[in-house]
Amino acid sequence: MDIQGHSALVTGGGSGLGEAVARELARQGAKVAVLDLNAERAQQVASAIGGLALTADVADATAVQAAVERATQAHGAPRIVMHMAGVGGARRVVGRDGAAAPLEDFERTVRVNLIGSYNVVRLCAARMAALPVLPEGERGVMLMTASVAAFDGQIGQAAYSASKGGVAAMTLPLARDLASHAIRIVTVAPGLFDTPMMAALPQEVQDSLGASVPFPKRLGRPQEIAELAAHVVRNTYLNGETIRLDGALRMAPR
Repeated sequence: MDIQGHSALVTGGGSGLGEAVARELARQGAKVAVLDLNAERAQQVASAIGGLALTADVADATAVQAAVERATQAHGAPRIVMHMAGVGGARRVVGRDGAAAPLEDFERTVRVNLIGSYNVVRLCAARMAALPVLPEGERGVMLMTASVAAFDGQIGQAAYSASKGGVAAMTLPLARDLASHAIRIVTVAPGLFDTPMMAALPQEVQDSLGASVPFPKRLGRPQEIAELAAHVVRNTYLNGETIRLDGALRMAPR
């Protein structure tokens, strides 16, 4: 699919990987709606790229439905959906005090990362399915975000790995399900990237993490995710796949 002129929705577009993707799609001519839980950041990015700012919790059915409707009214139903929103965090199952980890932490992570992904996909797919087929034979494409933690999660990442593993696991069945509507689904599983969350760590920790990557020995750049996302849109034969973008990194236990 050509990016130029099409309507795009980017969740988590107010910062980090989502911001990079939103900027790249806009640079290539898409009409971009930037959805983020942080309204101020969404507005800043949308203003910079001439897009539309939207605010919603991705796991909230009503809020996302309203956001998709606003994006559709402004730009037309999205043919490109980049679901980059998510939360991190780490907690051992049994803490140093001997107490069990709060169940609420696990529930929140799964709610945002896994349920939020399905929520965005289902609501956007319903809009896409009503669109006319493009000359390439497709109606639209969606990119979800997992993590290398889906495959080699570290100590303390049980909730995060479970949520991202679920995203990776539902990629193929979603692609098969939506094939009859000519909608593609692809997932990216990033490794260690230079994001605002990473920037909060001491520089020596960042350097150490970058050095742990086999090659190139550095943190990933958000623009590299953005370039992959744009390629996924353009390459019509990419479907039902989870792509690791990690410099051949395999995470150690801790």
